[in-house]
Amino acid sequence: MSFTTAQIWTIIIGLGLGSYLLRLSFLGIIGNRDLPEWVLRHLRYTAVAVMPGMITPLILFPQATDGTLDPVRLGAAAATIAISFLTRNATLTIFGGAAVLFALHFAIH
Repeated sequence: MSFTTAQIWTIIIGLGLGSYLLRLSFLGIIGNRDLPEWVLRHLRYTAVAVMPGMITPLILFPQATDGTLDPVRLGAAAATIAISFLTRNATLTIFGGAAVLFALHFAIH
């Protein structure tokens, strides 16, 4: 399936406009009012809920291996989770997970 330049720009502008209107509607409804505590409590977990949904498919079905399980990525994910629980430090978790990913890649392949 191929798109013309006009179709691509229409899609990009439409998605951008939809995204903007979605955010504007939320901010327009709330305005300068304070949010209830229960809403703030739930909003704190948004990133925690979204990140695993974005990362899990990349670990379980990596494009680099044509969608087959890869022990390197599984090991790095397990190490990253362990580092996160042990240190509670996002920077150490990111760099530790990356280091384990590269170390396992060079050790196994």
